[in-house]
Amino acid sequence: MTELTYKSVMGFDFGTRNIGIAMGQAITRTANAITPIRAKDGIPNWDELGRIIEEWQPDAFVVGIPLNMDGTESEMSRRARKFGNRLKGRFNKPWHPTDERLTSFEAKEWAGKLGHKGHYGSDPVDGMAAQLILESWMNGEGTELLAGGE
Repeated sequence: MTELTYKSVMGFDFGTRNIGIAMGQAITRTANAITPIRAKDGIPNWDELGRIIEEWQPDAFVVGIPLNMDGTESEMSRRARKFGNRLKGRFNKPWHPTDERLTSFEAKEWAGKLGHKGHYGSDPVDGMAAQLILESWMNGEGTELLAGGE
């Protein structure tokens, strides 16, 4: 096991209008969506995000990287990586990129089963997408970085 372990991790579904956020716990390997924040062309209100991070006190960040279906980088994946680098620089915590292909589709499908009316502009599912991204990371590539990991 690595020396670096996390008890809690904050996950992000990067977007140009909304940024989904979820908070995950190492002990249960589960995450919960928290209120997404608005973004202007992918740039969040850093003060608002700072207050959220201060409240939740994560040990690290996970940012979903929207790769193309063939696994290549896209303009959005480059922007998501830039967001991850800015998180690290501003809040002095490590960040981990993870493949997030199809999580927004999966979140919309999940929301529909819960009665979502399909108005994603007024009722976004970005928090659900962040939850899916984070749980996938915690139960996959991030397992050994979590407290109690294998």
